[in-house]
Amino acid sequence: MPSLPRLRVDVGASLDLTGTVLIYLAVPLVFPLGIAVYYSEALLPFVVAIAATLVLGGGLSLLGDREANLGPREAFLAVALIWFLVAAVGSIPFVIAGNGTIAGPVNAMFEAMSGLTTTGGTVFQDFSVHGQSILMWRQLLQWLGGLGILILATALLSSLGVGGAQLMETETQTSNVDKLTPKISETARLIWGLYIGITVLAVVVYYGLGLSGLAPNMGLYNAVAHAFTSVATAGFSPEPESAAAFAPAAQWAMIPFMLVGSTNFILLYLVINGQPTRLLRNEEFHFYLGTVVVFTTIVVGALAIDPTISFGPEETIRHALFNIVSIITTTGYASTDYTLWSSAGQHMIFVSMFLGGMVGSTTCSIKSLRWLVALKSLRRSLYTSIHPEAIRPVRISGNSVDETTIRDIYAYLLLSLIIFFILTIIIVVDAQRLPVTITEFEAMGAAASTFLNIGPAFGAAGPFGTYDVFPTSTKVVLIVLMWVGRIEIIPVLVLFTKSFWTS
Repeated sequence: MPSLPRLRVDVGASLDLTGTVLIYLAVPLVFPLGIAVYYSEALLPFVVAIAATLVLGGGLSLLGDREANLGPREAFLAVALIWFLVAAVGSIPFVIAGNGTIAGPVNAMFEAMSGLTTTGGTVFQDFSVHGQSILMWRQLLQWLGGLGILILATALLSSLGVGGAQLMETETQTSNVDKLTPKISETARLIWGLYIGITVLAVVVYYGLGLSGLAPNMGLYNAVAHAFTSVATAGFSPEPESAAAFAPAAQWAMIPFMLVGSTNFILLYLVINGQPTRLLRNEEFHFYLGTVVVFTTIVVGALAIDPTISFGPEETIRHALFNIVSIITTTGYASTDYTLWSSAGQHMIFVSMFLGGMVGSTTCSIKSLRWLVALKSLRRSLYTSIHPEAIRPVRISGNSVDETTIRDIYAYLLLSLIIFFILTIIIVVDAQRLPVTITEFEAMGAAASTFLNIGPAFGAAGPFGTYDVFPTSTKVVLIVLMWVGRIEIIPVLVLFTKSFWTS
């Protein structure tokens, strides 16, 4: 009788890390619990969630192995488990509260997964039926999903050693996280402090605008809520009209925080510590800002010649810049309903969904570095087709890119496009079962927006719309694809290969 193949993954190490993260999730849950106390709202949703995460986390820790080493395979498994289970726990307050369209388990999981993955697409129909504590929990979920979960998993478990670097590199796709300080746990704490510091600065700026009268409805609650989701490049808002609910001053103030949130946090730390040239010399940073400038310029032109748009010069520039920055950084705020723009403007928004910010940031989508490497590789291919004897490496910021990395990037781009097209087909076919009509473009927008973790799309799922119009089966698929897209596809798909477990 043939023997069973030996398991090559130390599941105990992954379970212990996952359980520890879930236990610590009880700490941020205290914040919306305090909000509920302040506004005299129901406490049960958060009490149940705290109890659930402690029990589940404790159980996984007991099943796990604290002494085991977290290697590459264990990191892949832990990342996938953490993101899925934290979203599951995050959905509990929505179900227990029992209000509105998120009372059902599928919609609750959609909202929680959209929050944690910093997607920002919502199934809300009526914001007014939800308490301030539930609305703030949505915001906090997105802040945790920005960098919080990753840093929590790395910084708190200093015993991980090299495994901590592996975990961070698995999620951030950054290969130099262990070069900032001698210890990866110290690096994680530094980035965690920077993340908190930028968030606090955003609160101060937003609330200051409210106190000054420049943004009258930007009170402390809204300042905190939008600081969470602008720095996390996430996009949820307790206001049904998103950033359009605020005065132009508040919209201008959100733009730099979205840009900072989608910049590599290791480079930001180096800038703050007296090495600004590290950022200025970074080619990915130049490419990232260049795409923002080019796309904004095109949209400004499209709005200027659109006879149906009556914006003044300031409005035109603000709405073009704000919405392009929001989409490229995968934040998903909206300062106006861009579905009312001309076809040219809407298509620029759509193409922007595939760009993304820098690696090592809170942003999602394909990311600027991959596009930069792919474009430079294409240019090299054109050159070597004329000069076949030439040896011309692809360089980014003066450093040669390994050929294996280039092949991996091409594979990632191809895989992303394949998943996008398959998801588009699923949305179109499944929607035919409902009286709601979804056009091909609207389906493409929804597929790109959820899989690439953008948030708003077009049509019914536009910037002021809802994904609740989609069938339940479609929403289940979107939940899975948000999860897959947020953790960069490979850490999830590799779990379904036999070689991952046995070879």
